[in-house]
Amino acid sequence: MLTRPDRPRGRGRRVSPPPVAEAARALGIDLYQPESVNGEDARARIAEAGPDLICVCAFGALIKEPLLSEYEMLNVHPSLLPRWRGAAPIERAIMAGDADTGVSIMRLTAGLDSGPVCLQATEPIEPADTYGTLSSRLQRIGGELLVRALDERPAFVEQDEAGATYADKLGPDDRRLDPSRPAAELERVVRALTPHVGAFVELADGERLGVREAATIDAGPPSGTLSLDGVRPVLGCADGALELVVVQPPGRRAMPAEDYLRGRR
Repeated sequence: MLTRPDRPRGRGRRVSPPPVAEAARALGIDLYQPESVNGEDARARIAEAGPDLICVCAFGALIKEPLLSEYEMLNVHPSLLPRWRGAAPIERAIMAGDADTGVSIMRLTAGLDSGPVCLQATEPIEPADTYGTLSSRLQRIGGELLVRALDERPAFVEQDEAGATYADKLGPDDRRLDPSRPAAELERVVRALTPHVGAFVELADGERLGVREAATIDAGPPSGTLSLDGVRPVLGCADGALELVVVQPPGRRAMPAEDYLRGRR
């Protein structure tokens, strides 16, 4: 198995292995973690293994020529391609309010998730789905589809470029709950970024309060105002208001918003 090198992660920036590396070690699978999969050493290790086909899943690095053309590569992508090509397809599908998403098995090419597709499966996005709950279901579906693709070798069909949309990499602005937007949009942002990234609101003192669960309500403070006077914090939005249900103060664990307000007072 080939995966990315161990990297600093989390607030403490401790060097940690990718989850797939941990799984490989636990299962006794031979593991190789090159700095670049495109380097000569990595290509030599792959050639030594002599694979008939290479399976790629959430690798997170660009595979370039000549490696790209040396082997057939199947990629597991968690969206219904050509919708949501790119780095954050699950988050962007939830943020956009899509009714469903899914998994595609595609042939890896030089384009960004633009290769032909041989299998797809659809999965509904439930109203309460977070990234965590939805990604867990998509992982299971992706594994089942990949096994089918290897067993059945179905024909590939080119993607319809007219339907392509792109799931841009998440940045700091995606995490900030902007009250100039409707509350319904912000509630989806919270779910899309939970539990791995986390959304936040800005308090009057400049502190960032993490938001792990939220709910839309009809009435609240004026747009742009965060009220801390009730049972729970409420953010006034362009349309409706966002009630903060579970929050995470800096350097602390997530907690019910009621507990946070009691401690603050």
